[in-house]
Amino acid sequence: MNNYNVFLLGKGFLILTGIVAIIYLLACISILLWQNRLIFVPTKTIQTTPADLGLSYQEVWIPVFSKKPEHLHGWWIPATSAKTGVLLYLHGNGENIGANVERAMEFHQLGLDILLIDYRGYGQSEGKFPTETQVYQDAQAAWDYLVQKQGISPQNIIVYGHSLGGAIAIDLAVRNSSIRGLIVESTFTSMRDMVDYQGSYGLFPADLLLTQKFNSKSKVHSLKMPILLIHGTLDDVVPAYMSQVLFDTIMGSKQLFLVPDADHDNVATVAGKDYQQKIREFLQLQPTPEPHFE
Repeated sequence: MNNYNVFLLGKGFLILTGIVAIIYLLACISILLWQNRLIFVPTKTIQTTPADLGLSYQEVWIPVFSKKPEHLHGWWIPATSAKTGVLLYLHGNGENIGANVERAMEFHQLGLDILLIDYRGYGQSEGKFPTETQVYQDAQAAWDYLVQKQGISPQNIIVYGHSLGGAIAIDLAVRNSSIRGLIVESTFTSMRDMVDYQGSYGLFPADLLLTQKFNSKSKVHSLKMPILLIHGTLDDVVPAYMSQVLFDTIMGSKQLFLVPDADHDNVATVAGKDYQQKIREFLQLQPTPEPHFE
């Protein structure tokens, strides 16, 4: 090979390296700017309503303020048996409240009034694609609606969060310590830990790029209210060991309910009667203030 061919080969290698570097840089910038679109998976169409399951309910519109006033859409499902409290239901990163009615029924059957809300950008809620900060604001707006608008005592409110909703519920509980109790199901320790677990972004500097942190692990140590963590042992979306880590970090009253052979979305089905029994024990079925809702 003569010197000219060596020169062309070296030049080609440099060009290829430059192209790869540019693609890598663009990928990093895309992850930095639009990572919320990798985390949140909202849908607008509501496939199922409480009425489809034979439940009476009311439409709820909750104002939330950031740069401009917007409204969250939700459903209030009043208890039909002896009331045991009020449950604020915070769903995961996918679909909308319509995909969560059946799961909410597990709590409704225990005598809990249920408020389900959609975050901004989900279902009929106003707003564009959400961020971590915004879903925290949305959960707080729902809490304020129950406590300030409807006059429900914080000591009568249980907050439940599934998956990403668990991280949102934990953040809400940190900012509202008077909450009666917290139930989180199939949730994770932090988004940084999820990046490591999934392994899909190992080529990227996650510590520099990650802005949507959802760092529950750094928050739970300050929680003092009773906490119930639920997780399926075969969950391949969020591994069950993450609930164990959270449980070990919590300093206050805590329970961990691991369900053998359950995955990310079928814990209640696999656990059967044990699921409601565990929640019933957590609620203790003690007399609670009668909720006020107009």
